[in-house]
Amino acid sequence: MERPTPTDVEREVKSIDMIVSKGDAEGNITYTNPIFMKISGYSQGELLDKPHSILRHPDMPKAIFKYLWDNISEGKEVHAYVKNLCKDGSYYWVLAQVRMAKNPDGSFRNYVSTRKCITDSAKATISELYAKMLEAEKEGGIDASLEVLNAFLAERGHSLATFNACMDELNK
Repeated sequence: MERPTPTDVEREVKSIDMIVSKGDAEGNITYTNPIFMKISGYSQGELLDKPHSILRHPDMPKAIFKYLWDNISEGKEVHAYVKNLCKDGSYYWVLAQVRMAKNPDGSFRNYVSTRKCITDSAKATISELYAKMLEAEKEGGIDASLEVLNAFLAERGHSLATFNACMDELNK
């Protein structure tokens, strides 16, 4: 599938919208709810068995996804801001809560991501942070980008250990 060319058109995610998807161990989409399809512009057939990265907007730092995968693969929940790319090139911002779901015997079942709208102030703060992280990635790779993230968290009295709390606080 050809990736769309990003535009400056933003799609609104309303406060009542809850975007849900599930993925397998490799990050391929195994379930989408109707709101996900409506906002992204993709049909279920276009999304199922495709990697979640099909929605990755070029404004997203790779370091955010490294942090996310490092943590959810260890069974930790992650709350992260994501700018997603729609089928028509437009975009939308969400606060994603991603976690590993397990079977009753404790084995891996799937990854579950629920996404909700974000405040304008969170969007402004995160857009600025991600722009700095992207610039650092261009110069020094993911490690340089993570240094920018760590400095951002430290300025707010947080660390990677309290990343989720910081992300939640920004959306108030």
